[in-house]
Amino acid sequence: MVEWFIGLHPILQALIATLFTWGVTAAGAALVFTSKRPSRKMLDAMLGMASGVMIAASFWSLLAPAIEMAEDGPLPPWVPALVGFLAGGAFLWVVDKCLPHLHPESRHTEGISTKWRRSTLLVLAITLHNIPEGLAVGVAFGAAALVAGTSEHAAVLGGAVALAIGIGLQNFPEGMAVSVPLRRDGMSRGRAFMYGQASGMVEPVAGVVGAAAVMFMQPILPYALAFAAGAMIYVVIEELVPEAQRDERSGDAATIGAIVGFSIMMTLDVSLG
Repeated sequence: MVEWFIGLHPILQALIATLFTWGVTAAGAALVFTSKRPSRKMLDAMLGMASGVMIAASFWSLLAPAIEMAEDGPLPPWVPALVGFLAGGAFLWVVDKCLPHLHPESRHTEGISTKWRRSTLLVLAITLHNIPEGLAVGVAFGAAALVAGTSEHAAVLGGAVALAIGIGLQNFPEGMAVSVPLRRDGMSRGRAFMYGQASGMVEPVAGVVGAAAVMFMQPILPYALAFAAGAMIYVVIEELVPEAQRDERSGDAATIGAIVGFSIMMTLDVSLG
């Protein structure tokens, strides 16, 4: 099974990996079919874990490789990482200000004014934040393709697999964060699930785009890795952390979840990469 996956084209590897992350999003959304809703404390802990996973992945899977790959370039190795990181954050900031969307548990619509339905705005919010996740996975597999045949290939490919697993883990609460509020608002279980899983559909598209871009434009690889990291950190700070800390009754659940998530992702990346 492992040898079969390694032998696939990198773009196909990225597609399979992001289909997995989409599947985990759907699994989280499927909680609306259970009789018992997850408690707010559990949701906060899972959102905290997602934050920790994304922070760890941003460094070990994206920024550190970006700096290492830029060491032989004409610029100081920190320059591509810095430029890409700031560009990723700026891109998400601009999209966040322009695209109408609504965060879970919120009644205030962000972005330009619109009369779109609440369900559509909720899906757009999570979809917006899934773009950098899919892009990061795709770029990681594209990076592995560029070092194929070298001693670094196994480590880079292992890091890409670790990143896909980590992104998948943190997608579970994101799918739940869409479907559960919609169900609470009176939507049927089936429709709430469909909206929840739909938020992850963008990841395979972003993954394929990311892998193809770095394969055909090798010089942008350090910038692309750092871009994905900047976009992911923006999501963590702008959305996941505030949402996880919204309810004071949850205590330290979100903080502990973040530490656990960071530890899991760090372990995956170091052991596989």
